[in-house]
Amino acid sequence: MAKIATIPNGLTALRGLGIPLFIYLALDKKADAAAIFVLVIGGATDYLDGKLARAWNQTSRLGELMDPAIDRLYIASTLIVLYIRDALPIWMLALLMGRDLILGILTVVMNRFGIPPFKVTYLGKAATFNLLYAFPLLLLSLSKNFLGTISFIVGWSFAMWGIALYLVTGASYFRDGWRSITLAK
Repeated sequence: MAKIATIPNGLTALRGLGIPLFIYLALDKKADAAAIFVLVIGGATDYLDGKLARAWNQTSRLGELMDPAIDRLYIASTLIVLYIRDALPIWMLALLMGRDLILGILTVVMNRFGIPPFKVTYLGKAATFNLLYAFPLLLLSLSKNFLGTISFIVGWSFAMWGIALYLVTGASYFRDGWRSITLAK
C-alpha cells in the first residue's frame, strides 16, 4: 500500500482531476485565465511527479501506468477544447489523436501477447512537455492583444516541436511494439 500512496502518485491523480475542471473552464470564454492556470498546474505536476518519484525512490507500477495514461487524456481533452475554441486546426487534432489511437490499439495487442506497455522515453517526455507548454499559450493566443500575438508565436513554436517529437516517438514506439509482437508469435 505504501508504494501506491505516494506524493508522486498523488500529483498524477491531481493532474487527472484537473482534466474535467480544465474542460469546464476552457469552454467558458470568460474563464480563460483560470483554464490556463489549470493547464500550467497540470504541466508542472507532470514534471514534478516523475522527478520526485525518482529522487525519493517512490516509483511504482501504478505511477508508470497512470502518468502516461493521464498525459494522453489531458492531451486529447485539451486538443478537443482548443479545436472547439478555434485555437488549432483539425489536422493537428487528427495527427496527435491518431497517433495515440494507433499506439493504444497496439498496446492492447501487445497485452494479449503478454508484452508489457511501452516504457516512456526521454524524447516521448520531451514531446509531451512541448505540447503541455504549447496548450496554455495557444489558449492565450485567442486574446486580441499584444500578449495574444506573442502567445501565438511562442505557442506554435512549442506546438510544432511537440508535434514533430510526438510523431517521431510514436513511430519509434510503434516499431518497437510491432517488433515485440512479431518476436512473441
